[in-house]
Amino acid sequence: MLSRRMLRIKVFKILFGRVLSESDSVAAAERELVLSCEKTLELYAFVLSLPAALKKAAEEKIQRGLLKFQPTPQEANPNYKFVNNRFISILENDPKFLKFLQQKGLSWNDYGTFVKNLYLAISSRDYFAEYMESGTGSMAEDIALVRTIFKNELEDNQELADILEDLSIYWIDDLGYVLGTAVKQMKQIASQSGVALPSVFQNEDDELYAKRLLTASMLKYREYADMVAKRVSHWDLERLVTSDLLLIVMGIVEAVTFETIPLKVTINEYVDISKFYSTPNSRVFVNGLLDKILQEMCADGTIVKKGRGLVGSNE
Repeated sequence: MLSRRMLRIKVFKILFGRVLSESDSVAAAERELVLSCEKTLELYAFVLSLPAALKKAAEEKIQRGLLKFQPTPQEANPNYKFVNNRFISILENDPKFLKFLQQKGLSWNDYGTFVKNLYLAISSRDYFAEYMESGTGSMAEDIALVRTIFKNELEDNQELADILEDLSIYWIDDLGYVLGTAVKQMKQIASQSGVALPSVFQNEDDELYAKRLLTASMLKYREYADMVAKRVSHWDLERLVTSDLLLIVMGIVEAVTFETIPLKVTINEYVDISKFYSTPNSRVFVNGLLDKILQEMCADGTIVKKGRGLVGSNE
């Protein structure tokens, strides 16, 4: 499930916390890393269970309308298309998926107000009105509606962000990636008539990569931090932005440790991460200093890459 970019970010966050707390337990850090990765899978499942909660809110609204002494014509003859959405039916009736949610304690029941308000917001949208008025429709149309809800209503929803942050510190900043993954998997879920939860790591190499990156970054942090500090004119180590320093250290560790990852890939990845987790000027700083250090380490033989085209600057 987790991409190499996400694994780098996970390692960065764990390393950041460990450096600030001055904790040097590699074993504890590795356990936290695995937990953080597993929590992303739980967030994926939690998000996929939201459409069923929205359907329940729609059903309750319909029932309230029918029970009125003088319902409006629309309330007396409700449109059931959304509550009959076939894709949502798959999500709410997969026993293995429901068991996973139960085992992890993942439920929207405690957030009824949020779900109700979200449904009311969705039901006011033009895309929802078009869906409801388009007749019987198809599975493809049902999937398209859920995709639109995920893309338009969730990623920048501050109330949802607050709920997720309260539920798990490991879910902070993961929502966008999880939503993108869920949207990509919806067609497959429909074709299989069930939710086959992905593996936390895409393969064994990715799991090994993440653990080695974290371990080596912790063990080599002081050595490489000093190396960085010596190359910053008129500054000392304490004046460096901590996030910049950590990203550069991780870049050095990756370049030294993983001989088949091209230097350009390593540099680009940590420069891109710095755009989101550091200062506005970090991109230029991380790019320039990391590139300079890696080229020096290639020249003195500290970094050795295997394969054609694996060594090169970020110019």
